[in-house]
Amino acid sequence: MNWSDEGFLISKTRYNENSLIAELFTKDKGKISGIIFGGTSKKIKNYLQVGNNFHVNYNSKNENRIGYFKIEILNAYSPLYFDYKQKLSCITSSMNLIKILTADSQSNTKVYFLIQNLFIILKEKDWLKKYIFWELELFKILGYDLELENIVDKDLEGNKTVYYVSSANEKKYVPNFLIEKDLQVNDLNILIDGFKLVGDYLDKTILRPNNLNYPNSRLLFLNTLK
Repeated sequence: MNWSDEGFLISKTRYNENSLIAELFTKDKGKISGIIFGGTSKKIKNYLQVGNNFHVNYNSKNENRIGYFKIEILNAYSPLYFDYKQKLSCITSSMNLIKILTADSQSNTKVYFLIQNLFIILKEKDWLKKYIFWELELFKILGYDLELENIVDKDLEGNKTVYYVSSANEKKYVPNFLIEKDLQVNDLNILIDGFKLVGDYLDKTILRPNNLNYPNSRLLFLNTLK
């Protein structure tokens, strides 16, 4: 089986002294694993960064065995953020979400273009707020739409509008910007509350029912914001 495509590197692990096993999310084939011979060499490893975009040639003699990648760099996105700890950690977290939430060999161009959009978001001043909506869009594409607008209640506390979700045991407040999407958010703590709410949804609705652990990369990313 041979094909060519373009894709984003979402993970890599050492295979032997000279090679790596890489996972790429490709435009036409979806998430694919393959061996990169010489992937630990100085010539290649410098641009084999998670989040970078590659042209891919894939070769496999048997569909039941892992194949081999020959890759050429198209866009080196991650090195742009080597000096920006928060954004680099965000890339790692987002690629890990793609890795754990998508199925092997299932084409999904919406996910591919969402990854492309991530690197547009990272250039924006309000990238943290937009990244929260990026995660929600990923979940929606994969069939897990939070639909906050349809489940929240609205109230006035003092002169302020508040949104919340009620259950038998608790009343959970929802940051206003998740409902009123044009709101500017200048308070980092409000954004962190948004991340926590989305993370709680991720854990209870997506990860636990599928026997998946909460990704440590997302926790590390949130820790960079504190």
